[in-house]
Amino acid sequence: MTLDQAPLSAVLRVARVRVLAGQEAQARQLEEIGFLPGEPVCVMSRGLWGGEPLAVRVGLSTFALRREEAACIELEAPDA
Repeated sequence: MTLDQAPLSAVLRVARVRVLAGQEAQARQLEEIGFLPGEPVCVMSRGLWGGEPLAVRVGLSTFALRREEAACIELEAPDA
């Protein structure tokens, strides 16, 4: 499952960040703000129209992500 598909309020863990070839800078940016393997992550809310942006808590920080960015973050169960 990816972060854009995660149910609201479910606490999951980041498994990895995957982007298309040539978009490595986007992966690096997501990792720099805290989307690292093993970090707890939770979708707190979604925007009204089209579900964007997503308010996401990773670790102790909260960010607004576009659906496209959230789709790059693969998740796993918290006990995996």
